[in-house]
Amino acid sequence: MLRDVRAGDVEAYLRMRCDPVMMAELGGPLSREAVEERHRKDVVEAAADRCWIRMIVPDGTEDGEVAGTVNLWSAEEEDGERVSEIGWMVLPEHQGRGLAKEAVRRVLDAAAADGRWGEVHANPGRTNGPSNAICRALGFRLVGERDVDFADRVLHTNHWVVLPGEHTGAGAA
Repeated sequence: MLRDVRAGDVEAYLRMRCDPVMMAELGGPLSREAVEERHRKDVVEAAADRCWIRMIVPDGTEDGEVAGTVNLWSAEEEDGERVSEIGWMVLPEHQGRGLAKEAVRRVLDAAAADGRWGEVHANPGRTNGPSNAICRALGFRLVGERDVDFADRVLHTNHWVVLPGEHTGAGAA
């Protein structure tokens, strides 16, 4: 199940973004203050429908048990072009169960139905095997490698692109 981010999700954010293992592909852990501020902004942005910040809640669990997150937002490229970008994280105890892949598929299905996002870009770390496998499995096409700025760091990523509605499993729930 996916649901919008809520004010009460700050602890899940902290677990994901302050943990050295979780953040290994993203340049290392962020500070508690930076994560709390990002969470506050995400709650406001999601409520205003300027981006989609979805919390992954495994089926059969309490609504408050968050396994991870999948986000879709508008980003500005170096050349000034606006693009849609997707990213995801799943807590270690929930990894390897297909939750991220299913969450990404569901967000792409919703983006296809919504119609405003256009092509969606993903930039997983070059050495992030599981996230790159999700891109391959869902029909993203590999555009190449590139360096992207994230939280005042430069990340070495693979650059993937997909048009919602043309991804593998489109329409599947």
